[in-house]
Amino acid sequence: MTALSSSRGRVAALLSLVISISGIGAQCVLAAEAPSTGFDLARRDIQSFATQVAKEHGLDRDAILATLADAKPQQSILKAISRPAEKSKPWHEYRAIFVTESRIKRGRAFMVEHQQALSETSERTGVPATIIAAIIGIETNYGRITGSYRVLDALTTLAFDYPRRSEFFTRELEHFFLLTREESVDALTVKGSYAGAMGAAQFMPSSYRLYAADGNDDASRDLWQSWDDVFASIANYFLAHGWQPDQPIAAAANASRTAARNLETTILTPAYRLGFLKSQGIEFTTSLDDNNIGSLLPYENADGTEHLVGFQNFFVITRYNRSRLYARSVLELSAALGTPQPASAARNSAAPR
Repeated sequence: MTALSSSRGRVAALLSLVISISGIGAQCVLAAEAPSTGFDLARRDIQSFATQVAKEHGLDRDAILATLADAKPQQSILKAISRPAEKSKPWHEYRAIFVTESRIKRGRAFMVEHQQALSETSERTGVPATIIAAIIGIETNYGRITGSYRVLDALTTLAFDYPRRSEFFTRELEHFFLLTREESVDALTVKGSYAGAMGAAQFMPSSYRLYAADGNDDASRDLWQSWDDVFASIANYFLAHGWQPDQPIAAAANASRTAARNLETTILTPAYRLGFLKSQGIEFTTSLDDNNIGSLLPYENADGTEHLVGFQNFFVITRYNRSRLYARSVLELSAALGTPQPASAARNSAAPR
C-alpha cells in the first residue's frame, strides 16, 4: 500500500505540474492573441502629428491626443489594403464582382426612386445620371454597404502603422480632424471603409472637405443621410477633375499585336493624339476629332485580351479610384442602367447610412 500511495502521489504531482505548465502556456497564448488596446501616444510621429495639426489649424493639442487615445490599431485593415481587387484580379474576374444582374436590377430601381434629383443634378452639371448612379452602385451598392470600420481606427492605423503610404494617410487623418470640426462629424463613432472613405459616395476626408456639395440648400453637406448631397458631391468631384459634358468616355478598339505591344498602357493619363493612334493601325470609332487625346488600354478576359481607347472622361473616372478596371466597371454599369426598362420597375432603395 505504501508503494502504491507513493506512486499515486508521484502521478498526482506530475499531473499538477502538467496542468500548471499548460496553464502558463494558455496564458502566454492568450497574451499573444490579445489585441492592442491602443496606440502608444508617446511615439514621436504621433506627438509630432498632434503638435503640427494643432499649430496649423488652431485645434487643441490635448484634444487631438485624447481622440487618438481612443483609436485602436486594426490588423485587418493592413491586410485588406495590401490586396485590393484592382491589383489582384484580371478584368473578367473584377467585372464579375461589380457588374452583375442583381446590381443592375437594384440600380435601375434606385434610378427610378431618385429620378428627379438625379435628373436635376445631371442637367445642372453635365454629368450623366447613370454615371452618378453607377459610382454609388459600385462604391456602396446604392448606399447599402458604406463601411464597418471606425474612420478614426482606419486612418490612424494607416497613418502610423503602414509606412508605404503613411504620408498620404497622415494627411487624410489631418483632414479628418478638420472635417469633424467643420461638419459636426463625431470622430469617435463615424464609420467607413478600411481606407477611411465615408458615406454613400465613399469620399476620403480630403475629398469630403474639397468637393462635397450641398445639394438641397440646407447649409450642410451630408453624405450619409442626404441623397441630394451625395449626387451633387459626386458630380462636383467629376467637374473639378475635368469632366467634359456631352463628350464620349471610351470606345472599343481593335489593335494588331504589334500596335498593342508598342502602344497599350496601364498609366492613367491620356497619352496620344487620336489621329496618331489611328495612324498606327488602331481601329475605333468616336465623335472626337483627331487632335483629342486618349490611350490604348488592355483588358484581360478568360480567352484573351481586348482593348479600349479611353478619352478624357474615362480618366476623370479613374480619379475616383485609380484603376482602369474600376473605370470600365463604372462605364459598363452605367450603360446597363441606361437600358430601357419597364415602367413598373421596383421603386425601393436604401437610404444613405
